[in-house]
Amino acid sequence: MKNKRCIVTGGCGFIGSALVRHLVKNEGATVLVIDKLTYAGVPESLKEAGLDPSWREQLAKGGSVSFSNSSPNLQLQIADICDQEAMDAAFEQFKPDTIFHLAAESHVDRSIDGPGEFVRTNVVGTATLLQAALKYWKKNPSFVFQHISTDEVYGTLGETGFFTEKTPYSPHSPYSASKASSDHLVRAWHDTYGLPIRITNCSNNYGPYHFPEKLIPLIILNCLDGKPLPVYGKGANVRDWLYVEDHVKALCLVNEKGKDGETYNVGGHNERTNLEVAQTICSILDELIVKKPLNRLTAQPLNRFEELITYVTDRPGHDLRYAIDPSKLMNELGWKPEENFETGIRKTVQWYLDNEWWWGPIHRNRYAGQRLGKA
Repeated sequence: MKNKRCIVTGGCGFIGSALVRHLVKNEGATVLVIDKLTYAGVPESLKEAGLDPSWREQLAKGGSVSFSNSSPNLQLQIADICDQEAMDAAFEQFKPDTIFHLAAESHVDRSIDGPGEFVRTNVVGTATLLQAALKYWKKNPSFVFQHISTDEVYGTLGETGFFTEKTPYSPHSPYSASKASSDHLVRAWHDTYGLPIRITNCSNNYGPYHFPEKLIPLIILNCLDGKPLPVYGKGANVRDWLYVEDHVKALCLVNEKGKDGETYNVGGHNERTNLEVAQTICSILDELIVKKPLNRLTAQPLNRFEELITYVTDRPGHDLRYAIDPSKLMNELGWKPEENFETGIRKTVQWYLDNEWWWGPIHRNRYAGQRLGKA
């Protein structure tokens, strides 16, 4: 990726910001972040990549920011990917070699509460970007459009088997349906117009800078507050966990060496039930925190964090199991994850203990752990 010019949509989100940090710090790329800054867009996640703190002042002055100077290798554009004029201008002005498209509404529970925004951003926004990219590619034939998607488009598995690149799509939530739609659009622009594309479908990511509405950071922060740890149903739903930094390395590898028009599944072979995830986090925190908070429900001191686990009504349409077969990515491109769940989750827990500067304002002002998606 060295010396490449990369647009990263959704670059202030969890996976997007991890990709930007990697591209700027480790790959020597020049990056334009395009982000609408919805509730989950946190520009502070780009601090390590060199984002100039003055972006807030510029935003306050003008109501929107076109291009803000940060490090020599990083620019931020605050814009909606559904804005065709703004996307056309971004391509023409920045002149990218590639785009990593990660901008999306991504939380299943929120898609149950408000599906319309998921259709708008994930479907209409992707189509808007594809049109801008198509126009740009006709003058810049080496350009590549890379679309980052999810294993949730495949639906659910039984107790055995794995998702492969040939698994039929069978989405069950408004979120996964909107992502499936965007995958189909990207393939259509390749098959119809010849636009060079790559698609990746990943398993559940975790790691630093993860917005607290998601399971792992929610469990960590609720433990620190002595709040109940909500586990859906019986906690039997299985996810295949992937450390976010392993994921972004895979994305760069696919961009450099992947074949035009191909899909690559990215997974870590780290299946855990939701209950096992909660129990693992509790066990690590038991080791790291000697003076535990009061149990908010009983007002009694905690002996073990696992005492906080609380079973709640399951999410509507909750898929039983996801598990990805990443053989194609490993065999054809040589990727392999560096972290297993045990090493990655310990790093993640320690990061949250060390970085209240990042999650504290979010926890106080944006999202404090309330239940979403009850339908």
